Amino acid sequence: MSFSDDEIERYARHLVLAEVGGPGQQRLKAARVGLVGLGGVGAPAALYLAGAGVGTLRLIDHDHVGLSNLQRQIAFSEQDVGDLKVEAGAARLTALNPHVGIEAAAERLTAANAARLLGGCDLIIDGTDDFATRFAVNAACVAAGVPLVSGALGRWSGQVGVFAGRPCYRCLVPAAPPEAETCARVGVIGALAGVVGSMAALEAVKLLAGAGEPLSGRLLIYDGLAGTARTARIAADPACPVCGQAAAKADRNRAT
Repeated sequence: MSFSDDEIERYARHLVLAEVGGPGQQRLKAARVGLVGLGGVGAPAALYLAGAGVGTLRLIDHDHVGLSNLQRQIAFSEQDVGDLKVEAGAARLTALNPHVGIEAAAERLTAANAARLLGGCDLIIDGTDDFATRFAVNAACVAAGVPLVSGALGRWSGQVGVFAGRPCYRCLVPAAPPEAETCARVGVIGALAGVVGSMAALEAVKLLAGAGEPLSGRLLIYDGLAGTARTARIAADPACPVCGQAAAKADRNRAT
């Protein structure tokens, strides 16, 4: 896969990196990444993936841009308020890098349509804020054997994990917490979204380019209020309904 003169100049800082170089940049250009949710995590992640030269970005979000989004969702401007996020995001990403193909799906992802919406992607970033969607994304990624980068925000803290096979996201979160907090209810500091979204994009670039050690099977937890970070191992749950032993046995029975 060759690069135009414009692309060579555009990606020059990647091309001289030993861990990326020409081969890694070619893998980025050949990749299709699905972003589920173009909000606090997905918006900055999309910007950095477009800047990095990922060949195709598939934006999946049914929501419209609201004025309250602009405190943290930096892919949008006040002129975008009322527009579909995937349409406003597509215009912003194309303006940033016209070499990146954009696929926009203005749909709410569910268990019923997840396989269709995520089909053909090499990697998924999930930045949604409800557990039903997260569980549907995880199940589709496990079924397709596609790596999942998951990013989440709290009030002052955030986390990023990479799930590629076992353990999967359901090993970390077996069931939706009964009193799950939302940004709308408890608030979130705006710049934290940029931190977590950038971390998610960085993990995606590492996975696609074959650089470094991704957070596979690990969870990076960042405390913005204290200015600290730690990494925790995620254990595979034998009873996981998605990737556990019972689920694997059921898959084998269906296959036969």
